[in-house]
Amino acid sequence: MLTICEHLLSSIPELSILVVSGSPMLQSFRLPPRLDYIKISCLNRGESGEISVKYLKTDISETIKMRSDLILMAAINFKPDAILVDKKPYGIKNELVTTLKFLKKQLPQTKLLLLLRDILDAPEKTISEWQEHGFYQAVEKFYDQILVVGMPEVFDICREYQFPPAVAQKVRYCGYIRKEPGLKSREARRQELQVQEYEQLVLVTPGGGEDGYHVVDTYLTGVAQQTTKKIRSVIICGSEMPAEHREQLYQKAALNPQVEMLDFTDDLMSYIDAADVVVCMSGYNTITEVLSLGKRTIAIPRIKPASEQLMRAEKMSKLGLLKMIHPCEVTPENLMDLLLTKLEKTLYCAVAPGLDLGGLPRISHYISHLLSNPVTSIEFDFSALKPKPIVTVQ
Repeated sequence: MLTICEHLLSSIPELSILVVSGSPMLQSFRLPPRLDYIKISCLNRGESGEISVKYLKTDISETIKMRSDLILMAAINFKPDAILVDKKPYGIKNELVTTLKFLKKQLPQTKLLLLLRDILDAPEKTISEWQEHGFYQAVEKFYDQILVVGMPEVFDICREYQFPPAVAQKVRYCGYIRKEPGLKSREARRQELQVQEYEQLVLVTPGGGEDGYHVVDTYLTGVAQQTTKKIRSVIICGSEMPAEHREQLYQKAALNPQVEMLDFTDDLMSYIDAADVVVCMSGYNTITEVLSLGKRTIAIPRIKPASEQLMRAEKMSKLGLLKMIHPCEVTPENLMDLLLTKLEKTLYCAVAPGLDLGGLPRISHYISHLLSNPVTSIEFDFSALKPKPIVTVQ
């Protein structure tokens, strides 16, 4: 979302953006001028898929109501010309319902756009969820467009998820999002890491890291068995990795002087650029980052609670864009075998061949087109909200 926001700010004059997010790391990123944010309470989704409160000792229904109220107040006061909603048409546990109804009645000219990644989950699971929660009807009633940051040649969302004609006609395939270069050059980052000319650098990144322990632990076991001193490793655990898992991995890595551990970076692209091979999971952000730089990549996707990462890795592997090892089949030995094979290859591409990475300019095009008739300012009567609850939690 921040990548999209930065591109919108650079391409649409006089634009101001307000981000409403539950990300625990939002404040750690460098934010551009004309962008501000409202931080709402963090939620967490475990392997079962059940939503829970991440930090506060509050009931989930109370937390959803608080998030919903804050989102509504932001819409009332900011009076947006357009709103870009990430992934779920009604938000998490219907937290957007009250805001959507307010916009429909009080700010009918506000444009609503839904942002979908290339793959959501297995078709049967996604279709069932969209039917059960009324997402098809929500898109038809409230949204002007669906922006898909993917390619139908990789995964045809309309067909796979059985979008009705009224929903499918709102879909705009934008292509994948090309990530901008890092803040430091490849040479500068490698020099900072003290990588020698005869050494090769491997970056291991499990994304947010919440369920990345197995990937990092398997890699550390494998690389410790290697007798070659030509492999240097940088492992970025991720901001969401549980403290006890991070501590165990740091202790294990301390036994290998060729391994450097980091908790988090806001400049992952420079580390990817510096690497000769990347070992990662297959979340949307990570995959677009490595493919934007045409990196040799080994993906070990998560398989719970959603099949999204596994499906994405399988699709990209079939296209020859990366190599995948199923998490149930990965061992230190087969991971190292594949890694050494990857390191032997000298072919380098500036970008993954055959992949459409024009997502950002297309998103800007669609949004700027919708903004050609911006809303007019209104004064909202707050007293209208007082006689009844702002949100009803089912």
